[in-house]
Amino acid sequence: MYVAMNIVSAMLYDGYSSASQTISELSAIGAPTRSLWVPMGFVYTILVTAFGWGIWRSAVNHRFLRITGGLLILFGVIGLGWPFAPMHQRDALAAGGGTLTDTIHIAFSIVTVLLMLLAIGFSAAAFGKRFRIYAIVTLVVLLVFGTLTGLDAPKIDANLPTPWIGVWERINVGVFMLWVVVMAIVLLQAKEYEVPKAL
Repeated sequence: MYVAMNIVSAMLYDGYSSASQTISELSAIGAPTRSLWVPMGFVYTILVTAFGWGIWRSAVNHRFLRITGGLLILFGVIGLGWPFAPMHQRDALAAGGGTLTDTIHIAFSIVTVLLMLLAIGFSAAAFGKRFRIYAIVTLVVLLVFGTLTGLDAPKIDANLPTPWIGVWERINVGVFMLWVVVMAIVLLQAKEYEVPKAL
């Protein structure tokens, strides 16, 4: 769903660059794709919340798995607020047109990334060694490309070139989405082996 949102929106936004612009710019105030992005984002958020609920329900005796599910539910609930905290387009920000929604948008971004990292971290403790290694590698990739994204972020407000920010951000999103898929597969196979109980 999220991948489709990105691809379709980027195709419909004339002049938009997936390499040099952030995902948030697709739903920015004044962006031609905002009216498409917001309802699709709502559906995506509901699906993430449902996935978190599914993990929560499947983790009756496993504390770390329950925490993972709870964090994803919180991730989804907070995501419902994204439409009410859009960023402005770069030229508006550079001209001093930023408002409270831009500040809230940044706060949402920080909280969302923190919830992602925590969910992946707790999932690492919920399963065996192979999944733990996978989760740790995922966390490292998120931290590396999250740092690269963060270093470029101030240039957005100044409307300066950010030739790779879209790539860094999409790598992060892709790595998180892959973790969701792997988590789903592991949970579906959980009947074939006992999920180790949390300590």
